[in-house]
Amino acid sequence: MAPAKEASFLTALLAGGCAGTSVDVALFPLDTIKTRLQDPRGFSKAGGFKGVYQGLGAAAGGSAPGAALFFSTYETTKNMLTRRTDTKYHSACYMVASSMGEIAACLVRVPTENVKQKMQAGLYKATGDCVRGILKEQGVGGFYVGYMTTVAREIPFSFIQFPIYEGMKKKWSAWQGSEVTTVQSSLCGSVAGGFSAAVTTPLDVIKTRLMLGKDKDGVAYKGAADAAKRIHAEGGLGRFFMGVGPRTMWISIGGCVFFGAYEGSKKLIGSIVDKESE
Repeated sequence: MAPAKEASFLTALLAGGCAGTSVDVALFPLDTIKTRLQDPRGFSKAGGFKGVYQGLGAAAGGSAPGAALFFSTYETTKNMLTRRTDTKYHSACYMVASSMGEIAACLVRVPTENVKQKMQAGLYKATGDCVRGILKEQGVGGFYVGYMTTVAREIPFSFIQFPIYEGMKKKWSAWQGSEVTTVQSSLCGSVAGGFSAAVTTPLDVIKTRLMLGKDKDGVAYKGAADAAKRIHAEGGLGRFFMGVGPRTMWISIGGCVFFGAYEGSKKLIGSIVDKESE
């Protein structure tokens, strides 16, 4: 069986943008519920089930460039590393490539997350008000509050997700004697994403608290370590898994949509790019 064709930078860039927009828009309500469950004020005070599309504009605006940056960086790094490495070390290549992708994507994702999560929690009603509020209170740096925590969450997530995703695709492909279909890629992405989401929920809770800025008494957090200490004081280890259900469900379904949209777009865009380059 011939190896799967490598995606070009342009193909990965465009396909990643399509995938990111698809999943963020389709599953936004689950993300909102997860954020409100993690809010220190409690689910009801954060908005409950009302206005679950609050902040959708911010998410949609950042999803395409964020995902495009991730996949263009991921595919370029993966292709470069796997060409020069024995197949038994390819899992490590996927880990390094996904880490580089996350670092790049977070340059767009974190400002978007800061706006989106404040709106999901009901702190602002309009995107413009939220942007102006962050600028007034914290300056430009306010959009990057939680950047290192987000990277610290995303890298372990990708370390787990992408080797599982790529490994499942390879085994499925070898078993059937042909390249996996878009639907099969979707299922691999769903399993890999759901497992990774559950394991990394504590990091997500810390990141959410930092982005919301203050605890239920209005006291600001002084970094990730302080947030972790105060979360534990609220109710022990169980508090670090608040929202694990919606997060796992969201990313399981999201992984299915995301990787399906990515692989489908990659094949379509790749065929167009190939024709134009001939």
